[in-house]
Amino acid sequence: MNNLSAAPAGISLVLSGQVCPYCNGSTEYVDSAAVYDKSYGMIYLCRACNAWVGVHAGTNKALGRLAKAELRQLKMLAHRWFDPIAMEGLINDFYHLHIPGMNTREKAYWWLAGEMGIKPEYCHIGMFDEEECKRVIAICQPIVESFEGTGDIY
Repeated sequence: MNNLSAAPAGISLVLSGQVCPYCNGSTEYVDSAAVYDKSYGMIYLCRACNAWVGVHAGTNKALGRLAKAELRQLKMLAHRWFDPIAMEGLINDFYHLHIPGMNTREKAYWWLAGEMGIKPEYCHIGMFDEEECKRVIAICQPIVESFEGTGDIY
């Protein structure tokens, strides 16, 4: 597990996309056409590990850490179960703590950090490794499934 809350100082380079978390090598900042059939914007790429991460549109800020195929799949699955909680407001149906100035998505990540026992500032699916994504799925899937068919989501 990454346990970024206790990570070495170099973790900022990993989260910036400049260092590959698999081989600790430098990455390239290239167009995503290098890995896809067409361009979806820029990415940080480690060719040696076949790992990459996209960037926020119009910036060179990485969306998280580089990921190989297995981690990319797990991140998509983690989002499949976390997003109804965060993006569709399901968090407010079971976590009734009011946190002034915090939007629904931030509140959901705050709650998830508590469930995972990590600092909120390190709680983001983009930062997670394979084991952490599996934990997100294990935590969120039963909650989302319990609300499916109730009319509260989708």
